Amino acid sequence: MSSHGYIPVQWNKRKKVYDLSLWLGIVAYLGLYIGLGSALHVAEQALSFEIILIRAFATCAFLMLTIILCIGPLARLDQRFLPLLYNRRHFGVSMCVIALLHGLLATVWYHGYGVDNPFVALFALPAELHSITDIPFQPFGVFALLVVILMAATSHDYWNANLGAPLWKALHMAVYFAYALIVIHIALGALQEPNTGFSALMLFASLLVVGGLHSVAAIKGAALDKGMAAQEWVDVGSWRDIQNNRAIVVTVGNRERVAVFRYQGNKLAAVGNACQHQNGPLGEGKVIDGCITCPWHGFQYRPEDGCSPPPFTEKVATYSLQLKAERVLLNPVPLPPGTPRPVTEIPLIASEA
Repeated sequence: MSSHGYIPVQWNKRKKVYDLSLWLGIVAYLGLYIGLGSALHVAEQALSFEIILIRAFATCAFLMLTIILCIGPLARLDQRFLPLLYNRRHFGVSMCVIALLHGLLATVWYHGYGVDNPFVALFALPAELHSITDIPFQPFGVFALLVVILMAATSHDYWNANLGAPLWKALHMAVYFAYALIVIHIALGALQEPNTGFSALMLFASLLVVGGLHSVAAIKGAALDKGMAAQEWVDVGSWRDIQNNRAIVVTVGNRERVAVFRYQGNKLAAVGNACQHQNGPLGEGKVIDGCITCPWHGFQYRPEDGCSPPPFTEKVATYSLQLKAERVLLNPVPLPPGTPRPVTEIPLIASEA
């Protein structure tokens, strides 16, 4: 497929199946929570159905956010989790919808029948602050929701393309700020009320899992960085281990993934593994019509310089390679995106052996 004739398909069958499965899971969770909550509390008049509904949306959104924050370190620890990265934006937008429903329901139920404007009442301070638990918890939730809405609104490819991948990624790192705000929101709110055992368990489990996975991934990355730091050139394996028009993916300094491709039988090229479109794994793609083709949406890059063929302007970093006998050596220092570098060729006699 030529890049000139390529039309990106955003809603392929795999994404439709994923989204259907995701929303079936959301509906199942909400139904289970509401059903169990009603059986345990409504009959005893401990909680009203409306409060159970509000908490169902709250816990569902928090569980989804926890999963979102776990996808990154899981993908760094094991490549089998990379498909989750493919759909993480859909997961995030769905989480935003559930969180927004929680916020609207809670605002109407707790502040919709007073004399003050409900949105003003969210930020009202108590007459006196005797302890930290007297600090209003609602503003933390409001600001967290605003951050989540901002990320959902800018998750479209339009913003990725116009903001640029580095700025777009930096903006979406605000998810950790939103997570911190939500933790405070829960600690000052739900955990101060009776019948909150499940909320407490979910909060502490989330902190443990998210913190643990990020710590393990950071330790693994630091170990890889330390091992690579002493090497000017990294041995990535034999060229015979690389199928023609395919790649092997290696991790080098700063935890960057690099795709080392073999194409035209005897040529080698190394590029950054993240596609500029949606950070798709280029190393899982193929060389088609002379271009590295992303397996997610078909975006293409020339192996010799990391540039998309005209009229497209996307670029990925390139890396220098050397051959030592049959071993492929990689310089772990990336060249600027779109930098041409000499083509590394397997000697004809060796390639025919």
